[in-house]
Amino acid sequence: MRCCAIILYVVLGSFLCSAECPSGCQCFEASTTVQCDSLDLRAVPDDIPGYTTYLVITGNFIARIGYDSFKLLDNVTDLILSNNWITEVGSHTFSTLTMLRSLNLNGNQLALIHPEAFTVSGSPLQELSLSNSLYNHTSLTDLITAFRWGGLGSLRSLDLSGNSLLLLPPGMFSPLPSLKHLRLANNSLVAVYNSTFSGVELLEELDLTGNRFTAFSGEGLRELERLGKARLLLGHNPYTCTCGMEEFATWLNSSKVRVGDAEKLRCAFPGQLQHVAVQTLTAKVLLGCDHRGERVMEEVDDLSLQTSYVFLGLVCGFVGMVFCFVLYLNRKGIKKWVVEMRDACQDMMEGYQYRYEIDSDPRLRHISTNGKLEQTNRHDADRQIPTKSSTTQIPADVAV
Repeated sequence: MRCCAIILYVVLGSFLCSAECPSGCQCFEASTTVQCDSLDLRAVPDDIPGYTTYLVITGNFIARIGYDSFKLLDNVTDLILSNNWITEVGSHTFSTLTMLRSLNLNGNQLALIHPEAFTVSGSPLQELSLSNSLYNHTSLTDLITAFRWGGLGSLRSLDLSGNSLLLLPPGMFSPLPSLKHLRLANNSLVAVYNSTFSGVELLEELDLTGNRFTAFSGEGLRELERLGKARLLLGHNPYTCTCGMEEFATWLNSSKVRVGDAEKLRCAFPGQLQHVAVQTLTAKVLLGCDHRGERVMEEVDDLSLQTSYVFLGLVCGFVGMVFCFVLYLNRKGIKKWVVEMRDACQDMMEGYQYRYEIDSDPRLRHISTNGKLEQTNRHDADRQIPTKSSTTQIPADVAV
């Protein structure tokens, strides 16, 4: 009897737990986890169990999240909202999640982020992941404003990889003084400037792999040097190994900053140095410079430029030959057209000259006027006197 009671209690408990779970979601009370994956949801379910600490909602179509999206979920510490096509994060969206430690918004289309979107009382958030989630440059501007207004003083890890970032504004990360891990991989960054990483002196790891860096200027190297405690990842960038690379190669071997993937830094250009390790390019001869500092690579570039000019000359010569050949085939028609144009111009000039002579000589003008008058009188007389051929014939049998 006691065994049956235990079984009944277990079954009843399972039924009650399943009744509390949102439709289609999976709830695990033992691990306090709720998963709602690919359910075509249009909003966050409002009947999520209050015991939930680990909430996963992915692969849905939730366009907007706001203040009323996560009510009565005080125990949530980890929130994953990846790949939901979220375009807007409203003001104080996560303010009710007072225990929130980790927030994942990867794979969304964030076009509008309100200034106080990440504001939570007590600033508990420590990890924020926004990989492949910023829709455009305006989204980056909104995010920077949210950093300043969000009270993220406790944030330790930030992932902005895969967002096609071209430029990091100075002081962008200064509102995040506790930041230790910053991931900026797989963007389109081309340079590091002064104050790019100001305010994050506690940074332990900076990932800049997979960007568009061809080299680092002196200004950029000094900025990286400020991150003395950080471990840098600089691999998988298209480094151009010319004479200007000497400063970076020297810094790479002598800097206090630890480059964790220094052996993966390879030359992408020029061709003769492709795949050569940047660390081995400290000697000027390997950089393509002679003992006087002249650039051998520039001579190679000049030779390539001369070759291009020769090729351009050949192309222009060929086009000229084709043009002359076309003219030769149409020489008769062209000759006829030229003769006709010449005759037309000659007739026109003769007409202008004749008119000018008449208008400029008074005697010719008088003769011309009299001649026109005589012709007019003669024409009127001809109209008044009938000709012989126009005389009316009278029949002979008509009596007079």
